[in-house]
Amino acid sequence: MTDFVKIFDTTLRDGEQSPGASMNVEEKVRIAKQLARLDVDVIEAGFAISSPGDFEAVRRISHEVEGPVVCSLARAKPEDVDKAYEALKGAPKPRIHTFISTSDIHLKHQFRMTREEAKKRAVEMVSRAKGYVDDVEFSPMDASRSERGYLYEVIEAVIAAGATTVNIPDTVGYAIPTEFGELISGIKKNVSNIDKAVISVHCHNDLGLAVANSLAAVMNGARQVECTINGIGERAGNASLEEIVMILRTRRDILNIDTKIITEHIHPTSRLVSSITGIMVQPNKAIVGDNAFAHESGIHQDGLLKDKTTYEIIKPESIGLSRSTLVMGKHSGRHAFKARLKELGYELSDENLNKAFEKFKVLADQKKEVFDEDIEAIVAEEILRIEIPERFRLDKLSVASGTETVPTATVEIAIDGKQEKETGTGDGPVDAVYKTIAKMTGTKSKLLRYSVNAITGGTDAQGEVTVRLQENDHIVLGQGAHTDIIVASARAYVNALNKLEHKKKERKERVV
Repeated sequence: MTDFVKIFDTTLRDGEQSPGASMNVEEKVRIAKQLARLDVDVIEAGFAISSPGDFEAVRRISHEVEGPVVCSLARAKPEDVDKAYEALKGAPKPRIHTFISTSDIHLKHQFRMTREEAKKRAVEMVSRAKGYVDDVEFSPMDASRSERGYLYEVIEAVIAAGATTVNIPDTVGYAIPTEFGELISGIKKNVSNIDKAVISVHCHNDLGLAVANSLAAVMNGARQVECTINGIGERAGNASLEEIVMILRTRRDILNIDTKIITEHIHPTSRLVSSITGIMVQPNKAIVGDNAFAHESGIHQDGLLKDKTTYEIIKPESIGLSRSTLVMGKHSGRHAFKARLKELGYELSDENLNKAFEKFKVLADQKKEVFDEDIEAIVAEEILRIEIPERFRLDKLSVASGTETVPTATVEIAIDGKQEKETGTGDGPVDAVYKTIAKMTGTKSKLLRYSVNAITGGTDAQGEVTVRLQENDHIVLGQGAHTDIIVASARAYVNALNKLEHKKKERKERVV
């Protein structure tokens, strides 16, 4: 029978302590409603006494958000506990979470209290909270650096005073998994009334072990994990909710432990938190990073196209993504390129596929990633070459321009198969190119429109140029794409000239 772990989300409290991650009340309520859709068990909505905004966020979330238990943090001080209750009063599922340190380092240097004084304060504040609500959580801060015997005493005392959850924090991210797992098993063995409370854990990521320590705790009996969306939090952050959840879900076969999280809401929740806090997820972040379901290696792409289980242990749909992504780059193979073309609605002959693939490889050497729009531009150019006879073909182009240089273009064009070369000047590099091409081709056309669009983002993006030419009553559009906007401009112009020639030829044939 599968056991379950409660997910205590502290994105709105500890997560907000990330530098620059401050949220207003409306933003907190919005995230809380999304956390409810995710079906977290507990939402730590804030620290009621810390500010009017936090008080209001706790009050509104506890009354407006249905489903999860809603919690307010409170130091082990009477005014904190009272303020937490004031914010939670009348809520359907309130919890007060109070804390005080138990490590000698904190007691001596920060709190300036003896062990007995801290223990007494903890018991008094848990009792005070219990007078307000049935659901009380207590945290012995810096538990992983506390003397074990004293820690057991404090935990036993607060449970006797009414704590229903005891949270064991690795406050400074100091523990390693074996050590932290032993701490939890030690609590289970040495705290006589531990069966009357849920053991929770709250791990920080200072050594990059927050998730590993949380998992070790769960394997040793912890049944609540405190975590945040995207792992945000002060310093190096907290245990990542999405990683904890998906580890338990993916390896349920050996752990036999799961959560009740509706995982299809993980990705939308991650994006919402990123957009509101302004803290972007690193691309290679597990589960929710942009690269988590992206594959560029040709070998990986080939395997994935044959059977997704070859290189994916999680279905992207299970976290709310529509599909995994084949990142088209210089390592991509023909199989992946053909598959992407098919997804985009293109079925090319082998000959045209080879031509397009060659262009793709050239572009991939110039760019880190080739996007769908880039591929469509490549294919469009190939189709145009197939449909429109090329009287003019741009072969080579070089341009000199600058603040103190007369813009000069040297162009090589094949006209009816014969190579021509010409140099000309203009008001700018594009003007120089167009005037030189016009002279070489003898066109009488007029440029009605010239527009540039970046196909994708970034400084290495392909530029797509569109031109509108008119000659007599013929009006045509020409398009060209390249990472060099001058080359794209020349391609667009030549493409339009070829279309004009094609139209003129068609009319002549109709007249005859």
